[in-house]
Amino acid sequence: MIPALSSAELILETPRLRLRPYALDDEDVARDVLCDPAVTRYVCDPKTPEQVAEAMSLITRRGAGGRIGMWCAERLDTGEKIGDGVLTPIPVEADDIEWEALVPDAYPDDQIEVGYMLKQSAWGQGYASEICTRLLRFAFEATTLDLVVACTDPENAASQRVLLKCGLRDCGMGRAYAEDVPWFEITRAEWQADQASNQ
Repeated sequence: MIPALSSAELILETPRLRLRPYALDDEDVARDVLCDPAVTRYVCDPKTPEQVAEAMSLITRRGAGGRIGMWCAERLDTGEKIGDGVLTPIPVEADDIEWEALVPDAYPDDQIEVGYMLKQSAWGQGYASEICTRLLRFAFEATTLDLVVACTDPENAASQRVLLKCGLRDCGMGRAYAEDVPWFEITRAEWQADQASNQ
């Protein structure tokens, strides 16, 4: 049995953002992200508003006492919802996250990936790096994970730069989402060493 973190412990802040667990009333920002073909270009096919509404009960699921799941990213200065960040199980041969693997008192069997999606108005301002950096800190301070992974579309150079900037290693190609994709990893030991070197 994994003890649940409190709601307050699951709210994470960066210099400019508040990350809080995704809730059913975040359907507005889910539509902004998932229904925009430019945003989903490297991730998935764009969804319809109806598909987003149907998915909300899944994408608000959390596992491992709340530690694994999806966070809504809000600007601290305005409260505007700009996108999301995730620590979720990465599928190998399925083409989407297997949300059913998120159960309250256990870690998923699959490796955990860090990820993010931002609506277009938030692009190019460094928010993806803030989200990724904060979720990695949470992963290695508040979970038992020894490894966090990530992948991108082969053509998504911007996201690859974010992952490298946040300390993940380029591991060549890997298998995820039923495709061969650029693969990135960071271990707990690597993250701790990087933190120590930056003090």
